[in-house]
Amino acid sequence: MENNDVRISKKKPIFPVTPALQKYLRTYQREAKLPIGYNDLMQFNEAFPLMDKFGKDSLWEGPIYAQDLIETLHDGLKEIYANLKASGNLRIVEHKYIDKIEYCTFGNTHPFRIRIVNRLNDVYDYFYIKKADASRIYGLEMEEILSPNQVNYLVDGNTLVEEHIAGIPGDVFTKGQLYTPEFNPTRIAKEFVKFNERCLIMLLGDMRAYNFVVQITPDFDDIQFRIRAIDFDQQFYEGNLKVYLPQFFKENLPYVKMSMEQLTEKTVLQYQQEERSSIVHRVRSERHRLTDLRDVSNKEELTTPENIALLKQSMSDYFNDANYLRCKTMTDIIELNIKNIIRQVKL
Repeated sequence: MENNDVRISKKKPIFPVTPALQKYLRTYQREAKLPIGYNDLMQFNEAFPLMDKFGKDSLWEGPIYAQDLIETLHDGLKEIYANLKASGNLRIVEHKYIDKIEYCTFGNTHPFRIRIVNRLNDVYDYFYIKKADASRIYGLEMEEILSPNQVNYLVDGNTLVEEHIAGIPGDVFTKGQLYTPEFNPTRIAKEFVKFNERCLIMLLGDMRAYNFVVQITPDFDDIQFRIRAIDFDQQFYEGNLKVYLPQFFKENLPYVKMSMEQLTEKTVLQYQQEERSSIVHRVRSERHRLTDLRDVSNKEELTTPENIALLKQSMSDYFNDANYLRCKTMTDIIELNIKNIIRQVKL
């Protein structure tokens, strides 16, 4: 595995949720009628910067709302949380209150982060409200279908609501815990190889360390790790192949170095094959949903013709497979990726 810095487009456009995508979301229970939307949360007068625990700018702001608007927003946010977590059962928010509304101007979807607290025991949770971007929604769906992870989200018009994905941010993990003595470095390296393979197959881009989290699970004889994407804005938009391979981002160099230290070429190939086999299993169990997703996304404009032309040529060179040159959309490229791994698993 090698590492070079990778450049991506400075500003990817937000793609609208089309009627065809809305129909898909309705079919798979991702659409909901929400009491308030993204535009309602944008009605703040001013905001103040929020600092992290080290006194540095966190890139999040604290919006200030008019007093007569706060109760409406808080009630609406609690109802949204009930929709997200319990199919709208309001009993789960009877003893909860909205503690914080935070706003981020960094990134494409300019998210709001909501902290909701149980007043009986002070246990809190987060969820996010963002501009609905079709690219991100397709990324969330691909994650749900092809990865070992489940994602929980809802869409209403131009509003996207996402569940918080718990874990240690990948960049924070490298600074303080990557070489923790009780952690098995081979297990971390193995997970990074699998994550790298999964991103390429799914065409999930820009997986720098701050766009994924590391989840740590104690087992009866060791500690297990999983790397999970938390940002899906760069789903099959870029034409640069390296954008879809986390190993090429300089922010991920500690993971690349660990993989090179701990793994041989033979074990890397073994872990790549394990991930491909897992994806094939998920494709077979979710084939109808995947077909519906393909049919919708294939008809939408989600990138530029130049990016498609560049990527299909790069994929053809990378895999030494001229079939990529016949692809007309990013969805076609993913479909060919899946077909190829199915053939490999059968061999």
